[in-house]
Amino acid sequence: MGESRRVLVVDDEANIRDLIEVALRFHGFVTVTVENGGEALRAVKAERPDLVLLDVMLPDMDGFEVCRRLRADGDQVPVIFLTARDTPSDTVTGLTLGGDDYVTKPFSIEALIARVRAVLRRTAPPADERDPVLRVADLELDEAHWTVHRGGVAVDLSPTEFRLLAYLMRNAGMVLSRAQLLDGVWGWDHGNPQVVETYVSYLRRKLDPLGTPLIHTQRGVGYALRP
Repeated sequence: MGESRRVLVVDDEANIRDLIEVALRFHGFVTVTVENGGEALRAVKAERPDLVLLDVMLPDMDGFEVCRRLRADGDQVPVIFLTARDTPSDTVTGLTLGGDDYVTKPFSIEALIARVRAVLRRTAPPADERDPVLRVADLELDEAHWTVHRGGVAVDLSPTEFRLLAYLMRNAGMVLSRAQLLDGVWGWDHGNPQVVETYVSYLRRKLDPLGTPLIHTQRGVGYALRP
């Protein structure tokens, strides 16, 4: 895809930074590399990358804290966490903070490049030819401007919450399994279903106070958005 997209690589291990940098450049990406969290925060502001590959274990602050600060500042740059830890709680923590994917070390370079491309595809602006405004009952989502309103009231969503809601609205009335949602929103053909449950809970918490619940649970199957 459009390579020449800019990727910021954050890792304190020089050999891993160099390996990823060479691979990304080979596939046509522009790369910037730094070795700690403080440098990462500065580089995001200075370089405006299209995506950040962010190691979790950094010497000054961990990758989760870096992501939390980015999101707190309103920066929605896509983030893929890199980590040697592969526990469900870490995965949920990373994604809950606003991360877009989670890659466990050791990883194959081919798989990492595929995940980078997948996240960039998912987070790209919608195609011009598609109507960017989705509507279900009193809920309206504008994909071109990344805005959501319910009953005329603006709803502030994280990037992942926004993509999940958009996916549910594009498939309004259909019962979608957790596996379908993991694949459609996160680009995973397998993963921790708790991630889906967590984000559905976040959406309900923001949407339900504004009107009749729209996201319904089909026990043992999944979720559906319908009036």
